[in-house]
Amino acid sequence: MNAIRSLKGVGEKAEQLFHKLGVETVEELLHYYPRDYEIYDPPEEIGSLVITKIVAVEGVIERTPTAKKIKNLQVVTTSIRDATGSIPVTWYNMVFLQKVLRGGTRCVLRGRLVFKGMQFTLEQPQIFMLADYDALIHVMQPVYTLTKGLSNHAVRKAVSQALEKVEVCQRREYLPADVREKYELAEYNFAIRQIHFPKDMDSFVTARKRLVFEEFFLFLLAIRRLKEANEITRNAYPMEGSEETERFLKSLPFQLTKAQERVWREIQHDLRGEKAMNRLIQGDVGSGKTILAVLALLEVANHGCQGAMMAPTEVLAKQHYESITTWFREYGIEKKVVLLTGSMTAKEKKLACESIASHTSDIIIGTHALIQEKVVYDRLALVITDEQHRFGVNQRELLAEKGEEAVHILVMSATPIPRTLAIILYGDLDISVVDELPANRVPIKNCVVNTSYRPQAYRFIEKEAARGHQIYVICPMVEESESMEAENVEDYADRLRTELSDGITIGVLHGKMRPQQKNSIMEAFEKNEIQVLVSTTVVEVGVNVPNATVMMVENAERFGLAQLHQLRGRVGRGKEQSYCIFVSSTDKKETMERLKILNSSNDGFYIANEDLRLRGPGDLLGIRQSGSMEFSIGDIFSDAAILTDAAEAVSLLAAKDVGLEMEEHAELSRYLKEYMEKRLDRLNL
Repeated sequence: MNAIRSLKGVGEKAEQLFHKLGVETVEELLHYYPRDYEIYDPPEEIGSLVITKIVAVEGVIERTPTAKKIKNLQVVTTSIRDATGSIPVTWYNMVFLQKVLRGGTRCVLRGRLVFKGMQFTLEQPQIFMLADYDALIHVMQPVYTLTKGLSNHAVRKAVSQALEKVEVCQRREYLPADVREKYELAEYNFAIRQIHFPKDMDSFVTARKRLVFEEFFLFLLAIRRLKEANEITRNAYPMEGSEETERFLKSLPFQLTKAQERVWREIQHDLRGEKAMNRLIQGDVGSGKTILAVLALLEVANHGCQGAMMAPTEVLAKQHYESITTWFREYGIEKKVVLLTGSMTAKEKKLACESIASHTSDIIIGTHALIQEKVVYDRLALVITDEQHRFGVNQRELLAEKGEEAVHILVMSATPIPRTLAIILYGDLDISVVDELPANRVPIKNCVVNTSYRPQAYRFIEKEAARGHQIYVICPMVEESESMEAENVEDYADRLRTELSDGITIGVLHGKMRPQQKNSIMEAFEKNEIQVLVSTTVVEVGVNVPNATVMMVENAERFGLAQLHQLRGRVGRGKEQSYCIFVSSTDKKETMERLKILNSSNDGFYIANEDLRLRGPGDLLGIRQSGSMEFSIGDIFSDAAILTDAAEAVSLLAAKDVGLEMEEHAELSRYLKEYMEKRLDRLNL
């Protein structure tokens, strides 16, 4: 497989930047799909402009640009006029334009339209000669997710060159001919070219359908293989009910909801059977999944076995450990709980591993550290993974393989997915749903606003901070991007430091930080050493700060409803009234109506079903929004119909050739094996 460095123009520095994006080979580059497309529309008349993100106008530059220094910025200004009116134009730190753009020049300016000082202004526009712009009209130019130092032009150039490498691009077709015919799927090599550089919208839709189908099809085939392997060797330790578990349950200061009781009976039934449990618990944020996990862990511990629970972040693992040890201490449960995480010292890890191997510890809580080779268990009978979609598909299997006998598997997710899709996606698991919230939860108050509301939001944040409460602010990006108009964590935190009082400490959190950095930031937030945390969606999971009462989400239109609901679940965890402010950077009617569904309900499953109902072809362009299943190109909401077709195709194929042993399926069998070895575990499902 050719390394990315083999492409002309990709030197050592560019290679490292591509590696940051997870692209190491030329084939991986071809599967690094655009996140959006720039479509150059015909110029608009200045007198007819309305607020949209990007506009193009054709006219005459009224005067040679002038520059003025404001703080650290060189602000360059002029104006452009057509037959219907004139509009001011502003560039930042582009003083050279004074020499290259003269008054009287006729050109096309394409840039962001903003409303400032009671008038429209065109900000940071690109400059085109008329003929050059005419050649771009209606052409779809790919826009890629970038990292600092790597431009969109550089990625486009590399992809274009990769497509010319015949040995890479001319991949043999592996989808069976009858599948392609039945579901009207394009040939692979056509699809891979058209997804990067579509000839037109029809070509894009055709290419995307093929690649989305392929992604779902391979995943579902792989899941079927895992399930078949599990069913062969799934005898496990059978567990009768224990008095100590019942005593603990009766000691709790609250009663299980009817939904919790129902799911607990399902778990007990699985544990008492000869076949190993393989169950998913879906439950909204705050529905009480953790207590069900604790009951299951205690049940196996009471039968002389060990249980392990793997959390996606160290912060969440520590929170689980502290909750369980506190409960056991308060209610007289004499079972030893141990914590194992990556950031522990070598001595702490050694002691933890010794207590696990000697069975001094009955219940083990941790992160990915639990599946390391040096961790040896004694009679491991139950594996629980919390926030299942944050782990690779094979990781729970790696942990389960630590048991001498087949191990019971319980996976938990607060990601609301409509049951019809969950059955397809989690085909190897039985599904339980905790669809009821405890009665004492204070409903979150929500509002959907545009960017003009920000000053009021900042004042509200100050009031909540003054009352001793804490605030999350979510941005879609880590840093500024040349190809995406959206708020980023770094700049937004700087802006808040000027907007909010000096006594308010502002912290920054994002996925590019080292694990130790993230842990220290979250621990400081937990202790209220940080009052306002500006973050990407990394806080979507693994944070429990009951003192946080405000969640403000910038560019809310860029997220799926289900993901916004997940983010909202970070607040409302204490006794105080909590609030969620969704800020949209567009006033489009359909966007605002979609977001306002969050105003009308705090029920994650209702919201997920509404998200599924509302998504359509209009959501194919732009950021993938599901926020739950991190496929490369597919979106389980917008592409629900394709997902259903892929599931049907897998079932039909299995009925015809369950082991893919027929000659016509040889290429598919080879490719599936490669997928399961190299790519399946990258999916955070």
